[in-house]
Amino acid sequence: MSPPPRLVALFLDMMAAERGAAGNTLAAYARDLEDYVASLSETGASPSDADPAAVRSYLARLEARGLKRSSAARRLSAVRQFHKFLYLEGYAEADPTAPIAGPKRGRALPKTLSVDEVDRLLTVARAAADAPAPSPFEQLRAVRMRCLLELLYASGLRVSELVSLPKAAARTRERFLIVRGKGRKERLVPLTKAARTAARAYLALIEQQGRAASPWLFPADSETGHLTRQAFARDLKAAAAAAGLRADRVSPHVLRHAFASHLLQNGADLRVIQELLGHADIATTQIYTHMLDDRLKNMVRDLHPMGEDG
Repeated sequence: MSPPPRLVALFLDMMAAERGAAGNTLAAYARDLEDYVASLSETGASPSDADPAAVRSYLARLEARGLKRSSAARRLSAVRQFHKFLYLEGYAEADPTAPIAGPKRGRALPKTLSVDEVDRLLTVARAAADAPAPSPFEQLRAVRMRCLLELLYASGLRVSELVSLPKAAARTRERFLIVRGKGRKERLVPLTKAARTAARAYLALIEQQGRAASPWLFPADSETGHLTRQAFARDLKAAAAAAGLRADRVSPHVLRHAFASHLLQNGADLRVIQELLGHADIATTQIYTHMLDDRLKNMVRDLHPMGEDG
């Protein structure tokens, strides 16, 4: 297969880094989107300027090919996610799939980790950061991972927001950060004492090693000048394995889900979680309410006067 077009490649990078998509899943997306982009090019359109008519035309072509309804629905799902990514990341002025109707399908529940599993991950990262390292590079890598994990679980940041934090974020004495997320909207996110401590320790180390010239908290030799989300996702898989967790269950996006799910389990208001995550629509946040099922069942059993007898 030839290399995917640039915008498709960026989408696949996001799916790998933020959603933890497996290799087979990425290959399926690549095939579906390659077909879609080729169809657009035949009509003189491109992903960044496609309109609803172009998407409907593509779906009509799929039907004319005799594609099964389930296969067409999968293609439409890939195209929807692709265009949503382009719109949210600023590569397109609109999402042409928004008015397109498709087969109704159940919304998948987000992958997440239990409190104990996150605790194991953090415990291993903290131990690695405190242990003697074979080289300055390995020491920096371990301390950076601890800092990334502490900040991510404390704040629920999107991975793109996390890796592009300015160096000033590690110097704050406040219990919150102001971040600029999708749509360039600013919001407050919380910082725990552990996150602030880890950030200060990491900043001190990069200054000690003479790596503090960059304005970014996580500098790297990349096009952006800071750590890429792909590099963080790769290192996170290794940290998960060291903590005895299946690597395919852990990604930056899963830790963002854990942040939200654990807050909800402990009684946080859904609207507060919406604000912390930077969701424009409460419906996006409501998917986390599945985490309350067992808690609510147990509450009714234990506290309702007509609950089960002890």
